[in-house]
Amino acid sequence: MKNKPSYRTATGKTKKKYLLLRLWKYMSRYRLLIVCAAVLMLVSNIFALLGPKLSGDAIDAIGTKPGGVDFPTVFYYVKFMLLFYVLSAVSSYALSLIIQKIGRRMSYEMRKDVFDKLVSLPVGFFDQHQAGDIISIISYDVDTANSSLSNDFLQVCQSAVIIIGSFIMMLTIAPVLVLVFAVTIPVSVVWTRYITGRVHPLFRKRSKKLGELNGFVEEMIGGQKTTKAYRREEAFLKRFDVKNDEAVDAYTTSEYYGTITGPSVNFINNASLALVSVFGAFLYFLGSIGIGDISSFVLYSRRFSGPINEIANILGDLQSAFAAAERIFRLLDELPEKEDDKAAAVLKDVYGDVLIDNVSFGYTPEKMIIKNLNLHAEKGNLIAIVGPTGAGKTTIINLLMRFYDVQQGDILVDGQSIYSLTRESLRKAYTMVLQDTWLFGGTVFENIAYGKENVTREEVVQAAKAAKIHDFIEALPNGYDTMLTDNGINISKGQKQLLTIARAMLLDSKMLILDEATSNVDTQTERAIQDAMRKLMADKTCFVIAHRLSTIQHADLILVVKDGNVVEQGVHDELLAKRGAYFSLYNSQFDTYD
Repeated sequence: MKNKPSYRTATGKTKKKYLLLRLWKYMSRYRLLIVCAAVLMLVSNIFALLGPKLSGDAIDAIGTKPGGVDFPTVFYYVKFMLLFYVLSAVSSYALSLIIQKIGRRMSYEMRKDVFDKLVSLPVGFFDQHQAGDIISIISYDVDTANSSLSNDFLQVCQSAVIIIGSFIMMLTIAPVLVLVFAVTIPVSVVWTRYITGRVHPLFRKRSKKLGELNGFVEEMIGGQKTTKAYRREEAFLKRFDVKNDEAVDAYTTSEYYGTITGPSVNFINNASLALVSVFGAFLYFLGSIGIGDISSFVLYSRRFSGPINEIANILGDLQSAFAAAERIFRLLDELPEKEDDKAAAVLKDVYGDVLIDNVSFGYTPEKMIIKNLNLHAEKGNLIAIVGPTGAGKTTIINLLMRFYDVQQGDILVDGQSIYSLTRESLRKAYTMVLQDTWLFGGTVFENIAYGKENVTREEVVQAAKAAKIHDFIEALPNGYDTMLTDNGINISKGQKQLLTIARAMLLDSKMLILDEATSNVDTQTERAIQDAMRKLMADKTCFVIAHRLSTIQHADLILVVKDGNVVEQGVHDELLAKRGAYFSLYNSQFDTYD
């Protein structure tokens, strides 16, 4: 069975064909609308193409001699010209409405697919990509791809109809004059292909640079307070200027080559019109063609060359659309989180016994972070993980939750390998409270109730009281119905963390992970919620990452991690007595300086 094609494996012309096929899959979802658009496009152009012929007949009816005007015949042709042009305009208007509808639906479907893909991607993807760059794809690139394609693709088809129709009409009027285009059209095609080959990489670079700029701005806004505190505004402005210059240069260069195509092809087409006028005059003096036919031929030649010029301009826009589509499909073709094995079991009736058996792991095979880790956490145990920054503490949590898979060894929950269980049931067995708090745009009530379905107001209030955040919530303008926006920017970090603790207290999972869960809470508040934390941890297997060692003195087991290895393990008093790594960590928090 052949592997499913993807942008990541395609190259050269295959890559362009692949992009067109993928884009067509989105357009083909609206076949009925496309058929209606095609019919309207044909009707509009057929009526428009009849106009120049009628115009020539009207001119012939006027005649070349004074007093020889056949007014009834002139008015006859003019009447039909007006009728056909009105019908063409109405059809064109209806066509534009359908194109807008197709573009809107395509943007919706593509953006939905991108967002669905983001939800399915593993944590590692977000560790490696800037949030701003991802946002740029889901907003700018999706809009760019669809606005260009929905309009430009059908515009190309419309131009093709006009070109073919005009060519046929010119052949019926003066086949000899058509030979002029045998010279100018090849020149236009060769020039357009040359420019297109230069433009596509430039638009790809433009999308990339705009994504990098968005990522930098997102980071800078998120760290604005830190920037001001360290008085690094000037440094960041200089870095922004560099990023901005790169984005502007990429944009300007791509637009320069993209827009030069239209005027240059227009020049070639105007040259063809001049040649038609010259040779048409010769034919007229020879008596081979009439004034009306020359007029019609000139009008058709404009209609013939005009769409070629439009296509040349559209090709520049399409290069921008293709560059945006590349980034979209590169994201859509990212490998999702591995699916569970078909034989994977659902973790039920969780007891809470966790065994880490000889586990080794590295985010890259060349650099192992965890080496031969062994740990047995029995039901109800409090396991504290301590160590210097970068020692691998959070990595252990990532492995327990199966955000990453180990390279060696195994992790068992209640005697079952987590790799034989469904990820959903495994992660539901844990409750997590992280150092990096996350709140979404919604009410306080919705944020606390986030992890539990069909929760009542009373349950949320009780959880908030247990987390010592109820009084603060009641003091808000609308209490539990107060809206939080932009990750709770209108409340303090400590209050955000208390809200996430209240969220955790609603769940009845048998295992608990606290990753510096009280790092943003002052010492006095931390002591005030210790009782609530003890209630939260009661009868649960708890894994606690802590920097404040005073908070984990009563842990059943303390792991001291350094350079990916567990260098010490035991209870608080025992580790202090060893006067080793834990002793040094503990005393460093109580050192005083003159």
